Amino acid sequence: MDTKKANHKLTLKLIATTIAMFGFGFALVPLYDVMCDVLGINGKTSEVAAVQPHGMPVDMSRSITVELMAHIPPGMPWKLKPKEKILSVHPGEVIQTAYLIENLSDHAVVGQAVPSVSPGQAATYFNKMECFCFNRQPLAAGESTELALIFYIEPDIPDSVNTLTLSYTLFDISDKVTDTEQLAFNQVLNERRIK
Repeated sequence: MDTKKANHKLTLKLIATTIAMFGFGFALVPLYDVMCDVLGINGKTSEVAAVQPHGMPVDMSRSITVELMAHIPPGMPWKLKPKEKILSVHPGEVIQTAYLIENLSDHAVVGQAVPSVSPGQAATYFNKMECFCFNRQPLAAGESTELALIFYIEPDIPDSVNTLTLSYTLFDISDKVTDTEQLAFNQVLNERRIK
């Protein structure tokens, strides 16, 4: 009888441990975000457009090297690459550049770009005024286009930051598109064909 009670008690402990581990797994993402925000290492940029800086001085005494990168997950039939891979930017200067994108598949695909900035402490000083990452990007089969990126780096960025890397990872979100969005995307694709 004691063995049966011991086994029952052990089973309950194992079930409780499994539930706790499952809950901890769900809590990891928000905990990670909080820790990164507190430590200033998250590398996330703002998800909304920055306003044109009026009267912001351009610091001509220093330049920051901005490296532009792109990543496509395996299995996604797209190409994404920066028009210019390396830019020399004065803090406070508004920079306009672009990424080139191409759908290599035989069907329309909707993509979403997710940016990150390294080092993470520089993300709060990096402001995007226009970015293709703000919107979902529909591309017809075989279509290619240029996606605008306009940004500036705040003049009070720490002197220790001499190089900043802006990287985009592009994800296929075609299966997450609502019917209303699909109609709008079809209209955009038709307008592009007419041009």
